[in-house]
Amino acid sequence: MAHLWVYAGIAAVVVVVVVRRLRGEPLNARDLFAAPVVLTALGLWSLAQHHGLRAGDYVWVGAGSVLGLALGALRGATVVLFEREGVLWQRYAGRTFLVAVLSLAVMAGFSLLAARCGLAADARPVQLSIGVGFLGEALVVGCRGLASGTPFAPERREAGPLSRFDR
Repeated sequence: MAHLWVYAGIAAVVVVVVVRRLRGEPLNARDLFAAPVVLTALGLWSLAQHHGLRAGDYVWVGAGSVLGLALGALRGATVVLFEREGVLWQRYAGRTFLVAVLSLAVMAGFSLLAARCGLAADARPVQLSIGVGFLGEALVVGCRGLASGTPFAPERREAGPLSRFDR
């Protein structure tokens, strides 16, 4: 039952990120890197909870992470960057989704191959795969943003229950 909540949380994070980027959003470092770092950390934590992994398991995890990072970087190259109100914005394009579908197919094939070769299921955490993919995307988008010369958007100040004390 606990795994169900973890997967529901991961799905919620992914949906929020994709919807925001489909509509277009100001590009700032926190929004760019928060989801990838959190998902990758959760994946590494999940991997650390599985004891008894062999050296071969870690090789598969490493190879899968490199593949996910590369596919994310490819996806990051398709993200549209543009200036609005003097700051950098990002938006997913149709080709971004095409690369995402291709990435899912490649990663599914890699996962099936890993399972056929005996890699433990716990050594293939979904959140790690998604996290490193988003991390690859974030690195490429961040580098492209820096190279554009347009400033990143400032961090948004969320109105929360303690926001009145921030003055």
